[in-house]
Amino acid sequence: MTDSFTPCWKNKTASRLLRLLAAWLLLSAALAQAQVSTDITQLHLERTDDAWQLSAQLQFDMPAVVEEALLKGIPMVFVYSTDVLRERWYWYDKKVLSAERQMRLAYQPLTRRWRLNVSSGAPANNGVGLALNQSYDTLAQALSAIKRVSKWRVAEAADLDGAAKYKLDFRFRLDLGQLPRPFQIGALGQSDWDIAAGALVPLVAESGK
Repeated sequence: MTDSFTPCWKNKTASRLLRLLAAWLLLSAALAQAQVSTDITQLHLERTDDAWQLSAQLQFDMPAVVEEALLKGIPMVFVYSTDVLRERWYWYDKKVLSAERQMRLAYQPLTRRWRLNVSSGAPANNGVGLALNQSYDTLAQALSAIKRVSKWRVAEAADLDGAAKYKLDFRFRLDLGQLPRPFQIGALGQSDWDIAAGALVPLVAESGK
């Protein structure tokens, strides 16, 4: 009985492992296809007399699961953030300045309009340097505003050493940490919620047009 049972058991185990492997591969492929493609199509730095300003354009499609949550009354907060890094040949680059801009998008069922609240932290501190509220008739119009940032003041020229070299770490993301707790748990590990992009560029002004 032992000789006939052992091969059968091994065959069943191998078959089960193969099925699990196939299911895992299918799931991985599905998640890869569902991952949100977020591209930075434009990124421009400009030096004025007293500051560095950033303009950028992004491109992504709103995932159906995120749009559904918005229509259910769950606001979404998109965050632009930058770090100015001073280059050091002897060690890691040093972060010397940071700035952040939050864009809170919410759907208003009574008016069937989209409300966008924009707030920015001043480059030198964590205070609010800008607050703006706008309403849009469609989600496409609101997303167009979210995907674009123009002449955003990300660093004061006086705070930087003119003889040093710097880099700018630019990032954009959907902030899952500001979702209600049940949505945070549901979004964990789900690529449909992974809206993010970033770029690391030299802090050098582009030639004027």
